[in-house]
Amino acid sequence: MATQRIIDFLAQNRPEGPCLVVDLDVIQRNYETFTRALPDSRIFYAVKANPAPEVLSLLADLGSNFDTASVPEIEMAMAAGASAERISFGNTIKKERDIARAYALGVRLFAVDCVEEVEKIARVAPASRVFCRILTDGFGAEWPLSRKFGCAPTMALDVLQHAHHLGLDAYGVSFHVGSQQCNLDAWNTALGEAAMIFRTLAEKGITLRMVNMGGGFPTRYLRDVPKTEAYGAAIVDALHDHFGNHMPETIIEPGRGMVGDAGVIKAEVVLISRKHEDDPVRWVYLDIGKFGGLAETMDEAIRYPITTIHDGGAVAPCVLAGPTCDSADVMYEKKPYDLPIALTIGDEVLIEATGAYTTTYASVAFNGFSPLAAYII
Repeated sequence: MATQRIIDFLAQNRPEGPCLVVDLDVIQRNYETFTRALPDSRIFYAVKANPAPEVLSLLADLGSNFDTASVPEIEMAMAAGASAERISFGNTIKKERDIARAYALGVRLFAVDCVEEVEKIARVAPASRVFCRILTDGFGAEWPLSRKFGCAPTMALDVLQHAHHLGLDAYGVSFHVGSQQCNLDAWNTALGEAAMIFRTLAEKGITLRMVNMGGGFPTRYLRDVPKTEAYGAAIVDALHDHFGNHMPETIIEPGRGMVGDAGVIKAEVVLISRKHEDDPVRWVYLDIGKFGGLAETMDEAIRYPITTIHDGGAVAPCVLAGPTCDSADVMYEKKPYDLPIALTIGDEVLIEATGAYTTTYASVAFNGFSPLAAYII
């Protein structure tokens, strides 16, 4: 739900056009919740979720570390007050010159998932720690991340051995159980595979020390999701089951779970129409769509809560679409969205839980529409 601070900001400022408003108080509460739920894990906020300077500065002040995917994200985290020791270059796909630049800035923690990436790091960042990302099935996630990043656990053995032989610090293993992961047991299987890698390499004289348990912690959209405390308890139980008394260092990389519920997008109804006279489904066009920041509606994976001034009255199913001249700019059609029958052209709507992956996914100026404006309060 939109916080009172967000409601008051919109009422007092009346910003024109679609905009995102983020409440920093919510982010601080989320950070504190993660630290209580997993007190022995270091938090590396996933900068890609929302890189607003105010968000990064708040988290840096709270003591967060940062998971970055590029040199600009590294520079943003450092500008916000994070030292290089608090930054991980977590993208497994990096140009060699970007690795060299990160190394020159002081970054010493790098993700890999193949021997070729290890060799780049060995050439230009020789005194670095590397962790190897392994594949997971992503079962239970709205956005599984099991194909593009990571390697089979058996291959990770070779990758980490290669890093060790090239003089790098074979530091650990990472995985990502999939974005918007609602299955509390998702971490259990991945931690079992990580423990296997730890044991196998220990027998070869290579001592791994860290497990990066990734992100995946969800935001509540239309359906309830488990509480952060429930994830913490399940993860701690799994760690004890697989590692016993030899607990590794652990890292988590919340992004959506840190900032998703802190943001609300204010949008406007541009048009309501039907495709034929007896069409039971209205088409509702907003002044924001997939290209304006709602890219995660692709395949209707993320269904955002939408509130209007007519809530409480009768509703009917609608196709919800954006304003651009692109037929792909339709958010919800396969499963129409119930909106109030009284909704009319010019009405404002609030699209809730949009603090993550909206400003960063918004196009620069497709069809001449301005990038999504953002206000951090």
